[in-house]
Amino acid sequence: MSTNESLNESLNASDPIFARRGEGTVSSRTSLEEDSMLPATAYQIVHDETMLDGNARLNLATFVGTWMDDHAIRLYNDSFQKNMIDKDEYPQTAAIEQTCWKMLGDLWHAPDLSTTIGCSTIGSSEACMLGGLALKRRWQEARRKDGKPTDRPNLVMSSAVQVCWEKFCNYWDVEPRLVPITEEHKTLDGHDLDKYVDENTIGVVSIMGVTYTGMYEPVRQVAEALDRIQEQTGLDIAIHVDGASGGMVAPFLQPDLEWDFRIERVHSISTSGHKYGLVYPGLGWVVWRDKQYLPESLIFYVSYLGGDMPTFALNFSRPGAQVLLQYYLFLRLGRKGYFEVQKASQDVALFLSKGIAELGPFELWNDGSDIPVFAWRLKDGYTDKWTLYNLQDRLRTRGWLVPAYPLPDDLADVTVQRIVVRNGLSMDLAALLLNDIKTQAQYLDGLEGPVPQEAQQSAFHH
Repeated sequence: MSTNESLNESLNASDPIFARRGEGTVSSRTSLEEDSMLPATAYQIVHDETMLDGNARLNLATFVGTWMDDHAIRLYNDSFQKNMIDKDEYPQTAAIEQTCWKMLGDLWHAPDLSTTIGCSTIGSSEACMLGGLALKRRWQEARRKDGKPTDRPNLVMSSAVQVCWEKFCNYWDVEPRLVPITEEHKTLDGHDLDKYVDENTIGVVSIMGVTYTGMYEPVRQVAEALDRIQEQTGLDIAIHVDGASGGMVAPFLQPDLEWDFRIERVHSISTSGHKYGLVYPGLGWVVWRDKQYLPESLIFYVSYLGGDMPTFALNFSRPGAQVLLQYYLFLRLGRKGYFEVQKASQDVALFLSKGIAELGPFELWNDGSDIPVFAWRLKDGYTDKWTLYNLQDRLRTRGWLVPAYPLPDDLADVTVQRIVVRNGLSMDLAALLLNDIKTQAQYLDGLEGPVPQEAQQSAFHH
């Protein structure tokens, strides 16, 4: 930089910030500017633009963590430059990753940690992809061994499955067989499962915390249905448990519920560290009950402390900081601390669901007694003036993001609204939210005529 340029930069720095180049003009949205700007000016522009986003703490649509304590933030700042895939450069971070998935294996009752295997991922979607790939590869290898074709694999799951499973089937040429949820069967509970599985079924997905409603699918019942199918047909079909949310709730709030590796048919479990694992995004985990269920053909080996470390994530370079944050929380909270955090969230969910059920317009779909998530709908025939989409929009004016959306397939004519209670939604804030729901419902009830109905825009993206 020349002397004159340096002088001009110094003079610009003393200008009022909103009069500086960059703040005083509209920047291009399609190409880089020729000149640089002061870091304080660039920061202010980005900071101000993101003020248009919603308040993350008031976003009750997302399962993803929006609060961590000051020590976690310090640790994040200390380690965000670490690349998880670079195990030679950051061997202790690699060792901590292994410590974390072994802790999860123990939490999920893996029968023998010396033969268990797992890894971290960017999120539970990648973890689900790896679980699905292992199911497909094992099915292919068994079919080839028996001299049978491998060109028509299918995966059986609920119609309320998270979209990552539909992506898996699309990306890896697997036929998705969706068992519809109904008023009678609100989750995949093993009912009529024999109509969906056959010799080409690579596995069944059970969800611990359905995204639409928060309900647990009864993994034990699904396993028992598959046991009966095996007795009748000889088909031995594995289960992958999508524990994106419930995998970090059930061990603490429902410790006697059998959904994990206590069920022999459960070969793998995935979860989100950045949901009820309480870490900032993005972090997921997947664990197999035994190495035999993760085909060797999916594993690559990298040099690590003079030896080989297995790696099988889909992503390559990715953050290591979130793994360290997970370890921090495992140390900081322990089982007692995780129980206290999840119980506090469940208490808030039950407080809110009880309060909403007592309001005239609504009836609950579930109450948040599984994971701290619940949904409700308008009572049949309650009003023709407004819908839950209108309530969603009214709550947004108060800063709350509470999504309304239709249920899948056979229940597509049922619209529900859902609240996800996370660490950071206090009982005090919940009381304010409940009052706002009551006030906005009363406002809508008081309208003289129906709200003009445009094309409804759901805020729900699972």
